[in-house]
Amino acid sequence: MINQLINKIEAKPKQLFLIDGSGAILSAFLLGVVLIRFENIFGIPASTLYFLAAIPVFFAVYDIISFRKDIGKAATLLKGIAIMNLLYCCLSVGMAIYHQNTITLFGWAYILSEVLIVIALSIFEIRISKSVLS
Repeated sequence: MINQLINKIEAKPKQLFLIDGSGAILSAFLLGVVLIRFENIFGIPASTLYFLAAIPVFFAVYDIISFRKDIGKAATLLKGIAIMNLLYCCLSVGMAIYHQNTITLFGWAYILSEVLIVIALSIFEIRISKSVLS
């Protein structure tokens, strides 16, 4: 099943930008709207949530621009967003650790869930970028 998915994405690697961009928009919405509304449940200060929500907005713009670029640049652009995603994961965990005195179990659950999903997507993007180059 995973090999079938990889084969489909390898045939149209630019589709990963749409997947990544959709996830970025979802992250921005969850962080900037939902978690803000329930700040007391998640324990992450609003200023941190707004900061973390702004980053995926830029990623979504990057994904849209990358999707519109020439297919020949897809591998490099996929590596670029994968690296940015991984750095964002480090930043998210770092911010959670910084706020360890206020963050709740629900806050940790959200941050770690998002990080795991983004890491998995980043690994997939790197794998696809390597196969596009070969």
